[in-house]
Amino acid sequence: MNAARHPPGAAGVDPAARSRARRRALQALYAWQLSGTPVAGVIKQFRHEQDMEVADLEYFEDLVRGVAAHVAELDAALVPLLDRPVAQVDPIERGALRLGAYELRYRADVPYRVVLNEAIEVAKRFGAEHGHTYVNGVLDRLAAQWRAPEYRSARG
Repeated sequence: MNAARHPPGAAGVDPAARSRARRRALQALYAWQLSGTPVAGVIKQFRHEQDMEVADLEYFEDLVRGVAAHVAELDAALVPLLDRPVAQVDPIERGALRLGAYELRYRADVPYRVVLNEAIEVAKRFGAEHGHTYVNGVLDRLAAQWRAPEYRSARG
């Protein structure tokens, strides 16, 4: 979970494989949230059942383990930005928010705009019809806090 492992523009980072890893991670987090299965078991199940060779497996595992390890901290940061308790947020949107929050906090190698775009895309793909707009609004405000210099420079 060290952001220094992959500096921005690091050679060997495949954006498409990272996107697939995020999609798989959201599915794994959804399963983890609903089943209560230990995260190691969820990862093992996904390795066995999913087509993981096209995803960045290391990134997938970092995301899933990282969200699970920091879920209380991530939720605490999200709570002031939500219009309802975390437990009442749709499970897909909750997973996308936690995933995006983890990347914003612990993956400084990923530009905040990439984090937001990817979270929006997974919410569009798996969530409710307008869930992605909720995810976007919450994570945009979180990015303004956690990635303030990057956020301000991107906004001009």
